[in-house]
Amino acid sequence: MHPDTPADPSFASTGAIFRRGLLASLPFTVMILPFGALFGVLATAQGMSVAEAMAFSIVVIAGASQFAALQLMQEGAPIALIILTATAVNLRMAMYSVALTPHLGQAKLWQRALIAYFLVDQSYVLGAAEYARQPLWGLSEKLAWYFGVISPVCGLWYVATWAGATFGRALPAGLPLDFIVPVSFLAMVSPLLRTWAHRAAAAVSVGGTLALWWMPYSSGLLVAALAAMIVGALVEIHEEKRRGA
Repeated sequence: MHPDTPADPSFASTGAIFRRGLLASLPFTVMILPFGALFGVLATAQGMSVAEAMAFSIVVIAGASQFAALQLMQEGAPIALIILTATAVNLRMAMYSVALTPHLGQAKLWQRALIAYFLVDQSYVLGAAEYARQPLWGLSEKLAWYFGVISPVCGLWYVATWAGATFGRALPAGLPLDFIVPVSFLAMVSPLLRTWAHRAAAAVSVGGTLALWWMPYSSGLLVAALAAMIVGALVEIHEEKRRGA
């Protein structure tokens, strides 16, 4: 790729970078398997067929919003509220997209379509971190890393959903699997809380969600998310003004 600097490890072949990305994503698969299986179990318990559960995971491919939608469906919430809540939970993807555009925005249309489809928490977290560490990488290296990261994550998500939907009824009743959801998100989010704006937004989000537990159809989640974004933006503006002073 860059024959003038072969000794620099940042200039490895795209194949090597793909494999490095794949290996970097493997720790996340420890959570992906039970996380996806849990969704399959809950989806079929909600009355979905295996095919419907698989279609849900393949089309939406967003665990948090899928679980939120399932919970609201169980509560009998209106379809409009289910869609609104799932969309609100996934608004972070818009921010992820903005952050990755300087790195991947020059890709071909079909590549950008795949990037958008496979944009999940893991691909953003590992992508953004590695791109910051490798400022000399070109587009081909960045694409290789991105698709290396996402290959096992999304592949296992589909497999785990199928396994949970197919064999979930064989699990013992009352098996406490739901703890996997918050643990997996804490593992991904915690390393990213580097600024006061990030921490303030996270604190408001958690505190608001707990304080508004009484709101119908878990709509307190929407209010808490909006409040967290506002507080995070205000803290960021304040920090920028203080640095400029």
